[in-house]
Amino acid sequence: MILLRSTVAAWLLIILLGAAAFAQAPKKPNAAEIRLELEKLNVLGSVLYMAAHPDDENTRLIAYLANERKYRTGYLSLTRGDGGQNLIGSEIREELGIIRTQELLQARRIDGGEQFFSRANDFGFSKNPAETFTIWNREQVLADAVWVIRKFRPDVIITRFSPEPSGTHGHHTASAMIAMEAFEAAADPKRFPEQLKAVEPWQVKRLYWNTSSFFYGPGQKFETSDKLTLDAGVYNPLLGKSYNEISAESRSMHKSQGFGSSSSRGEAIEYFEYLKGDAAKKDIMEGVNTSWSRVKGGEAVAKLVQEALKKYNATNPAQVVPLLLQAHTAIAKLPASSWKEVKQQEVKDLIRACLGLYLEASARDFSATPGQEIQLLLEAVNRSTVPVSLTKVEYIFNQQDSVLQQKLELNQPLLLRTEQQISGSTPYSQPYWLRMPGSTGMFRVDDQHLVGLAENPAAAQVRFHLTIMGQPLSYTLPVVYKSTDPVEGEKYRPFEITPPIFVNLTEQVYIFPDGQPKPVMVRVRAGKENLAGAVTLRLPTGWRSEPAQANFQLNRKGEEQSITFQVYPSSGQTESFITAAATVQGRTYTQSLKTIEHPHIPAQTLFPEAEAKAVRLNIQRKGQRIGYVMGAGDEIPASLEQLGYHVELLRVEDLTAHSLQKYDAVVMGVRAYNTLDRLKFQQPQLLEYVKNGGTLVVQYNVSRGLVTTEIGPYPLELSNERVTVEDAPVRFLRPTHPVLNYPNKITEADFKGWVQERGLYFPNKWAPEYEAVIASNDPGESSKEGGLLVAKFGKGHFVYTGYSFFRELPAGVPGAYRLFVNLLSLGK
Repeated sequence: MILLRSTVAAWLLIILLGAAAFAQAPKKPNAAEIRLELEKLNVLGSVLYMAAHPDDENTRLIAYLANERKYRTGYLSLTRGDGGQNLIGSEIREELGIIRTQELLQARRIDGGEQFFSRANDFGFSKNPAETFTIWNREQVLADAVWVIRKFRPDVIITRFSPEPSGTHGHHTASAMIAMEAFEAAADPKRFPEQLKAVEPWQVKRLYWNTSSFFYGPGQKFETSDKLTLDAGVYNPLLGKSYNEISAESRSMHKSQGFGSSSSRGEAIEYFEYLKGDAAKKDIMEGVNTSWSRVKGGEAVAKLVQEALKKYNATNPAQVVPLLLQAHTAIAKLPASSWKEVKQQEVKDLIRACLGLYLEASARDFSATPGQEIQLLLEAVNRSTVPVSLTKVEYIFNQQDSVLQQKLELNQPLLLRTEQQISGSTPYSQPYWLRMPGSTGMFRVDDQHLVGLAENPAAAQVRFHLTIMGQPLSYTLPVVYKSTDPVEGEKYRPFEITPPIFVNLTEQVYIFPDGQPKPVMVRVRAGKENLAGAVTLRLPTGWRSEPAQANFQLNRKGEEQSITFQVYPSSGQTESFITAAATVQGRTYTQSLKTIEHPHIPAQTLFPEAEAKAVRLNIQRKGQRIGYVMGAGDEIPASLEQLGYHVELLRVEDLTAHSLQKYDAVVMGVRAYNTLDRLKFQQPQLLEYVKNGGTLVVQYNVSRGLVTTEIGPYPLELSNERVTVEDAPVRFLRPTHPVLNYPNKITEADFKGWVQERGLYFPNKWAPEYEAVIASNDPGESSKEGGLLVAKFGKGHFVYTGYSFFRELPAGVPGAYRLFVNLLSLGK
């Protein structure tokens, strides 16, 4: 074992590896997978799939194109899916976007594609592209699509949706419209000329829509005679699966959206409708040269790869390393081109796989602060008889290196321990699209080279310089952190650069229903050792806290100290923010710490501003004890506790009419009737509770996949109707109804400041026993009256609401609180 030590503060060099996967267990391809990659080395064709959201992509087609046709295949999702719902947790908005980004990356690791994004923000459901483009900056989204096309240089682009407006999501149609415009703009040097400092114009050969009968409405005939077809359901013996089966595995990564899929086998015809460019007669890649002859001098490389394929031995892949080294040298001599860069990396990866060469740089801890020293363990193992030597290790994050000249003996691990200093100017590992405030429709990213990337470049990277059979090669790897879990075994997570101190407010919203003070707790957490300082609260004008400042002392990394302030609100109703700030050694920090952990994705860390909505609210409430049945996950229980309610989370199996009698109201969480199977058996108990005098509030459910259709005491039918414009006018259908008058008088002002949407999945049919209380609609549409239905049943009250309280309450919307309290107060 060799001990190395080298420290210096230097500017961090970031190597942008857009398609790299960080904090994953190292890929260890088997002999069949190596053979498949070797076959891909002789194919120079590329396809870019385009749509609007994570989970829009056709995973079967991507898997087929990447592994059967062996094309370089990418997916450009214009958004990260921030506006969707979440079936696996309470994360929404940007946090959900982070989850769905990682789900897409996991899907691509299964189906073999690459992943890209634009700066467009998924602001929620949009009914048509015109509405979408009033919120997205159309020119910026187009610029991003052009940038990805010019970098990826696809021969063919395929859209998931038609560019013609139809009944689908407005984002969907908008994505195809952007593809149509980008097809022309990417080839025009006059469009986005500022990009040409780094890329060249690129002419895509053709643009097709991957259509099916699904996209055709009632009465519309799906003609197949005018469309190109291919069978994407074939079986790949090297992978031991059909592309239907691979697709199911890939699609099932979209767990936050409930898209777990069962596999199938057999023929699966894909259809393609012509949109732009050179129309093909039989195949989407017709007329595209996908061989090495498209690169001047490439024929020599093709011969070497073909010879390697003939000599490949699955029991000893290293036998073809000499030919691959020759291929690498031959590629290096080719004129500069995008294919040269791509194939150089592919052949390097193949050489490493054939050698069984294991390289890794792991940190002792999963995070560090700028300027801090980190302990690294470097591992290099050559598991072949091919001569390999490690000549140098280069620490890219501080521009230092160590010369070694160590021969890697057969299956003998070379372990190197070293301490290296992180540059003091290293940026925090905040997701790059969240570093600066954006708009409702767009994230702000000023660095052009970051645009399109799925995630941040690795926080720290190490480059291993080797000689393999006398030929120099280098491999750049991210620094990772790994640990051993007693149940799951070896686990990886990203190595991150963090602030030295975090200040977390324990609530997202603080509601002051009267003039009384309320405790506001701040959890101060150390990102490094030996920190002392003071915490303060930045409050709205006219507010104050006791104490005004509190000191803290943290000796160990990860140590926490909780500090409670009594906050006194102003007398009038106000909306503002409370921000926590920690001062250490003369510098003030306002970052909080948020870690997102789900079993199917790497742990994700972000550092949002330590702020919470502060609302001095004029509100009256009746009742005290609320039972809450959590559905797909939301933050409403915490929001109700802000008002002084005592909220108890209930298990479905424990619901009985008798046990529910102690609650002033029972609330069903969002999508409870989509996600809680036992409700089909327990629903009669809930209705019996209502009959005996209780109040039951059921929040929105998706119309498909209900565990029972008997949601209410009388028939009601859910639909896909929604009101997407958050400031759409609201009309009072029954102005004297208790919901609008008791204990709070509801006015039009209570519907101001709503976020993302009014509501979704409204009922469109209901029994006469229900009273429709309010109505709303998007511009140009008919009135939607099913968003809030109230029915008396026995001695109690049943409420069904599609209005988006699950978004409004965590966002601190005053009127939403007042209206929701009125629902809970029915019958009081």
